[in-house]
Amino acid sequence: MLSVAIIIVISYFIGSIPGSVWISKHLYGIDIRLHGSGNAGATNAFRVLGWKAGLLATVVDLGKGLFAAGIVATIRIDALPPGLGFWEASSVLMLMAGVAAIVGHMFPIWAGFKGGKGVNTAAGVLFAITPVTMVITIGIFAVVLFSSRYVSLASLSAVAAFPSTVAIRKYLFHVDSIDASILFFSIFMALTIFLAHRTNIYRLLNGSEKRVRSFRPGLGIRGRQDPT
Repeated sequence: MLSVAIIIVISYFIGSIPGSVWISKHLYGIDIRLHGSGNAGATNAFRVLGWKAGLLATVVDLGKGLFAAGIVATIRIDALPPGLGFWEASSVLMLMAGVAAIVGHMFPIWAGFKGGKGVNTAAGVLFAITPVTMVITIGIFAVVLFSSRYVSLASLSAVAAFPSTVAIRKYLFHVDSIDASILFFSIFMALTIFLAHRTNIYRLLNGSEKRVRSFRPGLGIRGRQDPT
């Protein structure tokens, strides 16, 4: 279908916007990929450049997913099927747009196909689909981040919390607006993100994962030899 193809392509290009790379180059005069973990994501921006750069990168990455799933997914060139089995077509289309944006973030055409791990972009997608669930999830992320100062642990906690919250709201409190496809996608997303963070999990378990040293900007620029 033409609508689906256009939505996927546009969402991918939006997801490809390398926020952390552009922020580090234009505002701090460095390439974030040459420092810290070498990852072009908000987590590395937090570690290397401090909370201001990390927060700005987070907003950009969230915005990509939010725009793709909330705006781009509404493009209609031709008719859509009323549903896909027991899944609602509009929800599935939002998820498809979101997946395209996440793939764009992880493999950005604007940055040599070397991007981040997609947590914040996925959060933006899910915020567009079920904002109440995401408010709860973001609250869990913030509590874990400020109590532990591990960005990776906070991200993984939020990733695990989202499908749990969806399941509780849908099947315990019977929130009809939550489509079953969202639960399926969130479980798949959680498994994928946990797999992408397997090195972080290993470092958390053996105590070598680096904490955010400070929530002030400009601290932590150490170069590629930093194993985080």
